[in-house]
Amino acid sequence: MLIDRNSYTERIVKFSGTGLIKVITGQRRSGKSSILKLLVQKFQSTSEKTNIIFIDKELNEFEFLRDGKALHKYIRQNLKSRGRNIICIDEVQEIRDFENPLREFAASGSADIYITGSNATMLSGDLATRLSGRYIEFNVKPLGYSEFLRFHKLPNNDDILHLYLRFGGMPYLVNISLEDEIVNQYLRSIFDTILLKDIIKRFNIRNVDFLYRLAAFLADNTGQLVSANRISSFIKSQKIDVTANMTLDYLRYLTQSYFIHRVQRMDLAGKKIFEVNEKYYFDDLGLRNMLVGYKPGDISKLIENAVYHHLAFLGFRIYVGKIGELEIDFTAEKNNKTVYIQSAYLLPDDKVVKREFGNLLKIDDNFNKYVVSLDPAGGGNYKGIRHLHLREFLMMNDI
Repeated sequence: MLIDRNSYTERIVKFSGTGLIKVITGQRRSGKSSILKLLVQKFQSTSEKTNIIFIDKELNEFEFLRDGKALHKYIRQNLKSRGRNIICIDEVQEIRDFENPLREFAASGSADIYITGSNATMLSGDLATRLSGRYIEFNVKPLGYSEFLRFHKLPNNDDILHLYLRFGGMPYLVNISLEDEIVNQYLRSIFDTILLKDIIKRFNIRNVDFLYRLAAFLADNTGQLVSANRISSFIKSQKIDVTANMTLDYLRYLTQSYFIHRVQRMDLAGKKIFEVNEKYYFDDLGLRNMLVGYKPGDISKLIENAVYHHLAFLGFRIYVGKIGELEIDFTAEKNNKTVYIQSAYLLPDDKVVKREFGNLLKIDDNFNKYVVSLDPAGGGNYKGIRHLHLREFLMMNDI
């Protein structure tokens, strides 16, 4: 049974009939296919005259659709002259030159078009060129905390929060037992598929061992400032010969598969974006933990990654803020507003309180500022800055 993810479907439906190609992107198994099927259900329930052409490239019956010419012929044969035509293609990047027929059908108004894809090179970086700007993109994330509760029918308490931090938000987990061995086996299969299909085969990767080690290094250093030179130095200490340029290439491949996300630093005084020393966060906490294990000592990293995920889920552009030598964990921007967030495990004494809140107090504007932690008290206000428990923050629909 499909469980609706209203935060996505309602947003996408608003662009129905606009002439824009709706592009649903995201990491493999993050729920793109289900969202596409949910959209089909909505369209079928609103009109009996809707003709839906649904192509799932993971099914053998559509194996013959290998290029744009075959796709054009198939769609043309299945279009109807009366009523509304809707084209839905799942994993469209598997069709070479898919953009040619889709541009034509979108420009002519022959059909409303919805497509999904897992590879950012095919469906983000050069998408504007391929589709001539006639598209709008919706990036689907693994389940947020509130969705995790709804999917698994679980109460909102600290034990369940730790379950989410441990296993992450891959939607299919609702169908299996939330036990370490079972979940890790499932997540390992996703990880291997991402590396094989979206990275190794696509970019002709030869040093597969380095790719795996790089992913593990990023998992172990979640939320820490890293550079290509630092990564290369660490890898060389493991007796593997790699260059900084090779490291940068492999980082880009992991990012383009949506497996990790790069967050750059921003000088809050001059709004300058720094090109070196960035942070990396995982699209899914479960996949991160599968690589290096779920360890109590990593709780601060998991909290920070969870805060990043929720900000991205809400559609913010995210940076690491910098004020002189001080750092703000997250500077997030959306719709001409900015929020500033510090994340921490606990605030056990005045020294830690002054550090976490003090950095935010140095920001001279009136935008919302938060400190997010696991302190039981949570809530409250410190000189105009809100202190939230992580569960409260992750349940917020607006910040």
